[in-house]
Amino acid sequence: MKMNRQSSEKQMGKRALKLFRAAAILTVLPLVAFAQQNIRQENGKWVQEFNGTVAAAPNVRVKLDLGSVQIEGANQSSITYSVQNRSYGGSEEKARHDFGAYKVSSYVKGDTAWIVGEWSGGPAHNFSSDVVIHVPRNTAAAKIETRGGNVRVTNFDGQVDAASGGGNVDLDKINGPAHAQTGGGNINVGAVGADLDLTTGGGSIRIASAQGQVHATTGGGNVILVSAKQGASLQTGGGNISVGHCDGMVKASSGGGSIELGELGAAADVNTGGGSIQLTSARGEVRAQSGGGSIRLNGVPSARAETGGGPIIARFVSSDSLPQNSVLETSGGDITIYLAPTIHLTLQAAVEFANGHTIRSDFPEIHVNSADEGWGPKTITAEGSLNGGGPSLKLRTTTGNISILRAKE
Repeated sequence: MKMNRQSSEKQMGKRALKLFRAAAILTVLPLVAFAQQNIRQENGKWVQEFNGTVAAAPNVRVKLDLGSVQIEGANQSSITYSVQNRSYGGSEEKARHDFGAYKVSSYVKGDTAWIVGEWSGGPAHNFSSDVVIHVPRNTAAAKIETRGGNVRVTNFDGQVDAASGGGNVDLDKINGPAHAQTGGGNINVGAVGADLDLTTGGGSIRIASAQGQVHATTGGGNVILVSAKQGASLQTGGGNISVGHCDGMVKASSGGGSIELGELGAAADVNTGGGSIQLTSARGEVRAQSGGGSIRLNGVPSARAETGGGPIIARFVSSDSLPQNSVLETSGGDITIYLAPTIHLTLQAAVEFANGHTIRSDFPEIHVNSADEGWGPKTITAEGSLNGGGPSLKLRTTTGNISILRAKE
C-alpha cells in the first residue's frame, strides 16, 4: 500500500509539472507575434497582407526602415497590427522577392513592446508599405520612427514621440505630451492635452487645440495655431503665422511672411523680416517688429512697434496690469493711434522730415509744434498729458503723418 501511495504521488507530481510547463508556455505565447499572410494582384501591383499580435506593455516602440505607420488607441488588452506591402510594375517572382526583403517582426523586451520593419533589399523604388497598429489606449508612451513614410497617432492617453524622415505627421486626441519631427513633411495636430513640440524641415504646421505649452518650428512653411491654453513659441523661415486664441504669451518669428494674431490673454513678442503684423487684442505688452511691412495692433495696453517702411495703426486701451511705456516707430509710413478717453499717459510725437506731412490730434491737451529750420527739413512735434499723465507713449516717423484720434467707447 505504501509503495502504491508513493507511485501515485510521483505520477501526480509529474502531471503537476506538465501543467506548470503548459501554463508557462501559454504565458509566453502572447509575447510572440502571430501572423497570417496572403499575396494577390490588384490594379497592376502585387499586394501582401498579414496580421500580427503582441502582448501589451507600458511602452510601445515602432521602428520602420520604410513605409507609413498609423497607431490608434483602443479598449483592448493586447497590441494588434496589420501590414500591407505593395510591389509595383513587376512579376510575381519579383514581388515575392521584394516581400521577402522586408521583414516585420514584433516582440516584448523589458517594459517595451517592439514592432520593427527591416528592409534588406536595394533601393525600394517600386515598393511601399503601410502598418496599422491598435494598442491599449492607456499605454504610457509610444515612440514611432519611419525613414520616409507618414505617421498618424490617434486616441492615445500617454506620451507620443513621432519622427519621419520626410513624410507627414498627424496627431489627434492625444492626452499626454507630444513631440513630432519630420524632415520636410507637414504636421497636423487636432487636440493635445499637454505640451506640444513640433519641428519640420520645410512643411506647414497646423494645430487645432493644445492644452499645454506649444513649440512649433518649420524651415519655411506656414504655422497655424487655432487655440492654445498656455504659451506658444512659433517660428518659420519664411512662411506666414496665424494664431486664433492663446491664453499665454506668444512668441512668433518669420523670415519674411505675415503674422496674424487673434485674441491673446497675455503679452506677445513678434517679428518678421518683411511681412505685415496684425493683432486683434492682447492683455499684456506687445512687441512687434517688421523689416518693412505694416503693423496693426487693435486693443493693446502698451506696445513697442517698429517697421522699416510700413504704416503703424494701434488702438490703446486701459489695463489693470502695471503701466508700461510704449514706442511706435516707422521710417517711411504713417502712424495712427486711437486712445480711450479715460486712458492715462504722457505723449511725445515727432515727424522728422515733415515737408508735406503733419500731426493731427483730437485731444486739446496734445500741443502740436512746428519747427522750420531755414532751408533744412521741417520738423513737427507734439506733446501733452491725458487725464493727469501716466506711462509714456512716443511716436516717431521719418516721412509720414501722425494722427492721434479719440477711440469710440
